[in-house]
Amino acid sequence: MVKKRRAFSGEKVFDFFVYLIIAVLLLIFIVPLLYVLSSSFTPYSEIIKHGGFVLIPQEITLSAYKQLLGTTGIVTAFKVSLFVTVVGTTINMILSVLVAYPLSKKDLPGRQLLTLLVVFTMMFNGGLIPTYLTVKGTGLLDTVWALIIPGAISTYNVILLKNYFQAMPEELFEAATIDGAGGFRSLLTIAVPLAKPVTMTVMLLYMVGNWNVFYPAIYYIYDPALKPLQVILRDILLSANSVLTGNVDAATPTLTLQMAAIVVTSVPIILVYPFIQKHFTKGIMMGAVKG
Repeated sequence: MVKKRRAFSGEKVFDFFVYLIIAVLLLIFIVPLLYVLSSSFTPYSEIIKHGGFVLIPQEITLSAYKQLLGTTGIVTAFKVSLFVTVVGTTINMILSVLVAYPLSKKDLPGRQLLTLLVVFTMMFNGGLIPTYLTVKGTGLLDTVWALIIPGAISTYNVILLKNYFQAMPEELFEAATIDGAGGFRSLLTIAVPLAKPVTMTVMLLYMVGNWNVFYPAIYYIYDPALKPLQVILRDILLSANSVLTGNVDAATPTLTLQMAAIVVTSVPIILVYPFIQKHFTKGIMMGAVKG
């Protein structure tokens, strides 16, 4: 009886520390998010009064969002980012699946060499200047396709897909072949539906990368009408006047603009994530371990 009481007491102590650790971790993740959101709505006078740290603003101002969304070209930049995200992710997924599926087949001639070449690109690349010359030589320079084509395939995502496809029972594809299905039909009707967790995970990774595209736009895009949202927001922040004179609420400080820019760029991905989150962890774990 005493041993049972001690065991029960030990479990309660263990549960207490588990919940304590979870609470601490929750604060670590929640406080920065709350700080960013609050700072984007807080007048500069209140930020100064509280030493630059405000979690719950007593006054609310939309000046930062008005300045960001009212800037010339912001709507066009949003459309460019949306196009790159939707079209780019579609191209990413099609090409990645078409590369990963054949590499998962053990009877593919030269499979080991092809896999080695794919992995080689993960460790070494041609560098910025050769890549720029390639983009220029193919006529992609100063076009929206320069934001999509050069990074159309991620080696890491291909490996995730390959490992997942490779772990599927081969009997399924043999049965489909007997029924008259070709390789492409087996891919669409068997492999892709069964690989939904990993495909949704890879799609989310591509979406985040395409939405946040920045350096390719700096390197390859000169036309202001083709610049994505991230670059336009960067230009706004650089041109913002951080030295305030007179009434501190008459101008929008750089800090408030920065926080508002973070919110504006994060909201679209945050809205999409809940629909994919249930597949994310499962896809990462299974795609990385299996095979």
